[in-house]
Amino acid sequence: MNNVCIKLKDINLNYPSAPYNATTIKESFFHFIKRDKSIGIIKDVHALKNINLNINEGERVGIIGSNGAGKSTLLKLIAGIYPPASGQMEVNGNIQSLFELSLGFDLYATGRENIYYRSFLLGNTPKIVNENIENIINFADLGEFINYPIRTYSAGMMMRLAFAVSTTLNGDILLLDEAIGAGDAAFMVKAKKRINEMVEKSKILILVSHDMLTVKQICSRVIWLKNGEIFEDGKSEDVVKKYLDYVL
Repeated sequence: MNNVCIKLKDINLNYPSAPYNATTIKESFFHFIKRDKSIGIIKDVHALKNINLNINEGERVGIIGSNGAGKSTLLKLIAGIYPPASGQMEVNGNIQSLFELSLGFDLYATGRENIYYRSFLLGNTPKIVNENIENIINFADLGEFINYPIRTYSAGMMMRLAFAVSTTLNGDILLLDEAIGAGDAAFMVKAKKRINEMVEKSKILILVSHDMLTVKQICSRVIWLKNGEIFEDGKSEDVVKKYLDYVL
């Protein structure tokens, strides 16, 4: 297998405007009656603009920037959730993503059944899931609720199950959004320990965070996104200082 790496060249990504421009017949009627010129058509959102980025095996990269800068969008692009509108993308290595943890869950299926649904979405085979399902169940620690439909779960229980499924198997490339929450205080202790273990084992780490201290401690390289573009890319100390000088 080739060395684990991520290569993005001239990447652009747009969110289509159709969902935002959709209106009901009632809304369209009142807009017509009022002749409200302030109500315009929302254009496609150009979320990532001309992204050129190479990340090689062994790197720990932080992604920083204000809300709406494109940080989570970049993670989802690399994970293959969002396709680019243009440009070339090469990702060598198995990806493990810690965001959108409950993606693939069926509210009317049991916790046990959803372990399979989420695992298959992550690219795991039935054999791998069967070998690891007891570890997932034990880590989630939901007791008899593992056999209940997850629509009966609290938000914390749902997150615990999602976290357990998403972190049982390690990947080469770890995409981590620090905004993740994982249930109550007791569960957070072992969740943090597991995340630290995953960070150590990963061949590439990409961390999105607003915590500049954590970014400097974990990452040797930082990318500052601004309005969907790479504004700065360099050593963590240098880029974080420039960012803090800009926002404070």
